[in-house]
Amino acid sequence: MHAGVSLARVARDKRQVMRRSVPFAVFAALVLAVLLGLGTWQVQRLHWKEGVLAHIAARIAAPPAPLPELPDEARDEYLAVTVRGALGGQEIPVLIAHPDYGPGFRIVARLVSGDRALLVDLGYVREDARDIPRMAESVTITGNLLWPDDADSWTPPPDAATGMWFAREAQAMGQALDAEPFVIVARTVAPSVGTLPMPVDTEGIPNDHLGYAITWFGLAIAWAIMAFVALRRMRRRRG
Repeated sequence: MHAGVSLARVARDKRQVMRRSVPFAVFAALVLAVLLGLGTWQVQRLHWKEGVLAHIAARIAAPPAPLPELPDEARDEYLAVTVRGALGGQEIPVLIAHPDYGPGFRIVARLVSGDRALLVDLGYVREDARDIPRMAESVTITGNLLWPDDADSWTPPPDAATGMWFAREAQAMGQALDAEPFVIVARTVAPSVGTLPMPVDTEGIPNDHLGYAITWFGLAIAWAIMAFVALRRMRRRRG
């Protein structure tokens, strides 16, 4: 009689454990699948972004082409070009901190090339060189097309008193200097006008997908361990 009661109790305990553990196991498996799926998606995004960066890098370093008549951002961003023209001293100094030389200005100037007025990013000058005239009757600039809009909600507006800007904004700069609303970021300037060119590269383009993938896979591992421990505890309980 006692043995029969014990067997019935064991069977009842097993049913209770099953009722608790099976739904949790299903839930845990679904969560794990979602975390692994997100990690896999980030790996796919990583490969896609690496391809995009490789394409941009190749476009930046390509042999220069003539400047298109009507440059289009979607089609022509990062296009390597060579232009020739005259610098008349009309400039916008953009406050920056050069990684090697410290505070200074990025000089965006108006270049007259034939019947076109263009914006050219001549590069960096120190603070004490801001007001030195950069004028040339004939200068050749090789660089890449860019439509920068570096301003955000925290960026101050241009200082009307000093003429200083705090970010590059192609549209606004084009209006200010009466030039086409895109920038040719110089790779070389010949002859030199006393600036240090800051060519376009891919370093400023974020690629955080590897970090995201590691995070999701790490969460998946942690969740799997916690779920395993929780299931073991459930199965050890009686009554």
